[in-house]
Amino acid sequence: MARKTVEERIATIETKIANKKAEIEELEAQKQKLLHPVNMKTVMAKAKEAGLTPEEIAEKLGLEV
Repeated sequence: MARKTVEERIATIETKIANKKAEIEELEAQKQKLLHPVNMKTVMAKAKEAGLTPEEIAEKLGLEV
């Protein structure tokens, strides 16, 4: 059985590090969703802050009011 070279071992470690970083990013995204949930109330509040009228919001959603 041949032993792995130092370069092969480093490459394996680098792959593991990249996988863990991707996992951390996914967990951070989940955390942000929990800390800043998106619900209808917050969406409507942001739309009003942006100066949209209820009619404009309905039009953008393709709703007939």
